[in-house]
Parts: sequence; structure tokens; C-alpha cells
Amino acid sequence: MIDKMERLNRELVYKGAILDIYKDTMRFANGKTEEWDFVSHRMGAAAILPVLPDGKILMIRQYRNALERETLEIPAGCRDSLTEDTKVSAIRELEEETGYHSNKVSYLLSLRTTVAFCDEFIDVYLAEDLTPGEQHLDAAESIEVEIYSLDELCEMIYQGKIQDSKTVSAIMAYSNKIK
Repeated sequence: MIDKMERLNRELVYKGAILDIYKDTMRFANGKTEEWDFVSHRMGAAAILPVLPDGKILMIRQYRNALERETLEIPAGCRDSLTEDTKVSAIRELEEETGYHSNKVSYLLSLRTTVAFCDEFIDVYLAEDLTPGEQHLDAAESIEVEIYSLDELCEMIYQGKIQDSKTVSAIMAYSNKIK
């Protein structure tokens, strides 16, 4: 059984555009205390796995500052407000980042990205019946759209070439769903 934990204090260390960073003072059941970092992702996020009529999957390639390199991911982004439905967010991100529109969007899964120190959640959707359009990127975005088969993406996951948690989760869930 897990010992009872008590938060004695939460101090805001940094307030950012989408993240707040806190220093929590925690007390264990044995009376000892320790400071833990906590990252609050205020808005939550949504992602979408876009599947073309031929079964191939649209992916986006973009630079990620935290990793200092480009990554291959599914389209995703923050909600515009705390009350925005994540399905609406996912559809918006699909259209903005890939230029494609979907006539069939369904829920795939929900995940917590980094449970040890962050409360971020991402709801992931499946987009089918896609039609092409034009990207509508934010001023700070530079995104390339690429197309892969499910087998190619699974192999990239097993080779460690795709490591983004939302992307790995979405691809593996979809792979299991269609078997």
C-alpha cells in the first residue's frame, strides 16, 4: 500500500504562456519532507491521427526546441480555452498543420504525457475520409507534411526514430484497432 502523502506548500516558480512551474513541499507518512517539481499544463491538448483513403498516414515534421532536432509527429496542439472540446481542437490542428479536412473524426484514446512531474493530458482522435486543402500555419510554425504506411511508422517506433509519446500511443492504438 502507498503511504499517505501531504502537500504542505505549492510555490509558483515560473508562469509561462502555456505552462506554470511550481515547487511543491511534500510530507511523507514518516514525517520527512522533500521538494518536488510540478509542471502544470493549463489548457490540455488534442492530437489527431490522419488516415488517408489508401490507409497511409499523414505525419508532420517540425523542429522541437527541447530536443534540439526535428521530430516526426501526428498533428497536435493546445486547446484555445479550458472549455474547448478537444475534438474541436484536434480538427483545427489537422487543418492548420496539414491542410487536410476530415469528414469522419472519432475518439481513439487519452493519455497523460509525463505523470512523474506534469499534469498534461492529450485526447487523441482518428481522422478518416480526408480531403486535401491548404495549411494555415501559425507565424512561428514551420511544418512539413509527410505520408507513411502504418508498417513504416511502426518500424520507425521500434527503431527509436519516433519517440514522441502521443505519436507512439496513437500509432500503436490504431495498429491494434485495425487488426
